[in-house]
Amino acid sequence: MTDLTRHTAVVTGATGGMGQIIAAALLDAGAHVVTIARNPARADALRARVGQDRRHRLDIIAGDLSRREDLRTAAQIIEDRYEQIHILVNNAGAHFPDHRVSPEGIEMHIALDYLAAYGLMTRLDTPLRRGRARIVNVASDTLNDTRRVKLAGRPRPATLDLTHVDSLADLNPRDGFVAFEAYARAKLMTVTAGYALARSFAPDGVTLNAVHPGIVATDIIDDLVPAPLRPFGGIIRRTMLTPADGAGTALRIAIDPRIEGVTGRYFNQGTAAATPAISHDLATQQKLLTLSETYYAQ
Repeated sequence: MTDLTRHTAVVTGATGGMGQIIAAALLDAGAHVVTIARNPARADALRARVGQDRRHRLDIIAGDLSRREDLRTAAQIIEDRYEQIHILVNNAGAHFPDHRVSPEGIEMHIALDYLAAYGLMTRLDTPLRRGRARIVNVASDTLNDTRRVKLAGRPRPATLDLTHVDSLADLNPRDGFVAFEAYARAKLMTVTAGYALARSFAPDGVTLNAVHPGIVATDIIDDLVPAPLRPFGGIIRRTMLTPADGAGTALRIAIDPRIEGVTGRYFNQGTAAATPAISHDLATQQKLLTLSETYYAQ
């Protein structure tokens, strides 16, 4: 693996399956790893996994990434402690089976799966630019097809119509809520904003890409499996990639020298792939950035 001595890497979701492996691999390569953890017990488990000899290079900041004030506070702490950030992996995410909102009134898929990544990319703007960082947003190819069972028919991409949207609280409303589509829309928002931010970062040598790591057997999968298939969950999991496989894909986009300088791309596992046309619409990108900045300005 690339020598990352004297590099600072921020990894979200580092107390979960893939995130733990990503964080451990970056530590193995010599990096100083920073993460934000909501659950103290899981933070302690991460410290134990890292081991005593590497613990001094692991910085865990307490906070809930779905809460606006927690994210702003964590980002300020990181900026105060680290002049440069060389890697940012926005890996945190969850699937919520029912309609929930954050304390700010934002549907939880948008709050955690989109706004957490957006918030760190923009609130850490200065150290990211100083470090000529490589940013990786862990996405999901559900954005290209929201069908849970893909036996027949054409793919049904996630939608993102911001024409009459005045606040991010208007998205994924309770009426007509479909959890799988809400999850896919949040991932689509991450990719859509990422295309615009990649252009903004490019003059300072920062790259920003999104990656679908494959169908990985993580906790999210338990919620995504349709109810009729849940009795076969164990069998289904054995057909999926392991968290280590998924982490390896995300790491490659983050540190592989062969991808250095590549930006504004979406990778389905290791291959550059397309995303829905709406994600490339400049007006939609700008409206999404405006709505997101309005949220963080409150």
